[in-house]
Amino acid sequence: QVQLMESGGGLVQAGGSLTLSCEASGTIFAIRDMGWSRQAPGKQREPIASITGGGDASYVPTFRGRFTISRDNAKRSIYLQINRLKPEDTAVYYCSGNIRRTSDDSPSHYWGQGTQVTVNS
Repeated sequence: QVQLMESGGGLVQAGGSLTLSCEASGTIFAIRDMGWSRQAPGKQREPIASITGGGDASYVPTFRGRFTISRDNAKRSIYLQINRLKPEDTAVYYCSGNIRRTSDDSPSHYWGQGTQVTVNS
């Protein structure tokens, strides 16, 4: 089994900062690209950013500037730092990853359960 577990969400004041974490665990041979998405109340899930195994980050243009994705391969983890938080950043934040369980497997896409971020004005 492969699990992705997000953490770091919570209630924050507008203008503050937050860093979300996501750790992969279980039977894992290799982790390729990973990413963050979010789903605001009443809206569809939208991608934010992704990062390759080599650390190359890509951002959806809307999220360039205040959002920073990073990765620690030794910890099988990715992070999302969000600065200057706004009430419209309120959402459930999900991480995902393309992961090979064994050397014989092709990568499969996995999702975490999400972590709630609520921004008060």
